[in-house]
Amino acid sequence: MRIRNRALLDKFVKKHADSIKAVQKFIDIVEEAEWQNLKDIKTDFNSVDYVTNERYVFDIRGNKYRIVAIIIFIGGVFSIRFVGTHAEYSKIDAKQI
Repeated sequence: MRIRNRALLDKFVKKHADSIKAVQKFIDIVEEAEWQNLKDIKTDFNSVDYVTNERYVFDIRGNKYRIVAIIIFIGGVFSIRFVGTHAEYSKIDAKQI
């Protein structure tokens, strides 16, 4: 998968230094992935949730952080829409972001 909006991850790890290893592992897995559907994603990220509108929510670092991304399987695009703490995630509408 090609990651779009990776700058959001870079900005996030600067603010949350304890997330660096978890985010890098996440990036490594996503970039190597050739997902075709939710079942494929769950082989790498069992706790991923499909929200709607091609949006998926990933738990990072033991559910301390969340990533919301739009995944376009045909083009192999992983577009990051949100990166934040669990508390910050609770304040957004992942279906619209």
